[in-house]
Amino acid sequence: MQTIIEIKNLRKIYQDNKVALDDVNLNIFKGEIIALLGPNGAGKTTLISNICGISSITSGDIKVNGFDVVDNYREARKCIGIVPQELSFEPFEKVINTVNFSRQLFGKKPDEKYIENLLKKLSLWDKKDQIIRSLSGGMKRRVLIAKALSHEPDVLFLDEPTAGVDVELRKDMWNTIKNLQNSGVTIILTTHYIEEAELMANRIAVINNGKILLIDKKDNLIDRMSKKTLIIHTNSKINKIDKALEKFKLRISKDKKNLEYDYSPNKKKTGITTLLNEIKKTGIELIDVQTKQSNLEQIFVEILKND
Repeated sequence: MQTIIEIKNLRKIYQDNKVALDDVNLNIFKGEIIALLGPNGAGKTTLISNICGISSITSGDIKVNGFDVVDNYREARKCIGIVPQELSFEPFEKVINTVNFSRQLFGKKPDEKYIENLLKKLSLWDKKDQIIRSLSGGMKRRVLIAKALSHEPDVLFLDEPTAGVDVELRKDMWNTIKNLQNSGVTIILTTHYIEEAELMANRIAVINNGKILLIDKKDNLIDRMSKKTLIIHTNSKINKIDKALEKFKLRISKDKKNLEYDYSPNKKKTGITTLLNEIKKTGIELIDVQTKQSNLEQIFVEILKND
């Protein structure tokens, strides 16, 4: 895979000696969607600001498409589009004028055909002559994406792209982001919606206290760290775990009719057969068994807990 963003030994220390980023190393590949997850204050915004040249780095190196963000700032910045969380526009300007102006800020020559195709791709062409304030919240977010893509960048940063957007519009935005990836744009996504990362991203990077705790393909991460739970339905209430079953660390469900057993599907011996045999010996009558698997949100919480 071709690396489009290369970060080596990045540190950011503020004037009050607060360490915001601590020896961050990260490669982002061309054409992927990578989700950057972390709690508030973890370092997500600082990392993006350093990559985009909005704030200075203390030490380390960042290259975007081969251009150093310090030594070749202009070339590096031309490769990047940013979609901020806040909706900030000139409210009485037309959509098409706003997008064209953003293109000109990067010294790009006018290209009516490119802007037309971009607005059509984002379902904005029929609204090109409307003033910004007349648009819905979802359409305003599309205009933000159009502004960020107006100068034809290779990389797009999306900071909480669906914050404050209802469920229907959120799904519509997800489709838009996927279409952008299909057109060759590399996307770095920060989000508080774990389901968004689980649905959209090829890879997940977890950051906390200025450090990258883990980075992996989404599917690998779920396979490697997820747990499964065996839910054992019984025909009578269970008030207490039988002493013979204590070693399995079972839980009793709230309605006291189910036993729950956590196990790792990656281990050769899950202990399920032994457990079911022991339950049978206690005289508990089983009605049914089922399994459920941890989702990315549960894995994320577990990673932060361990950190």
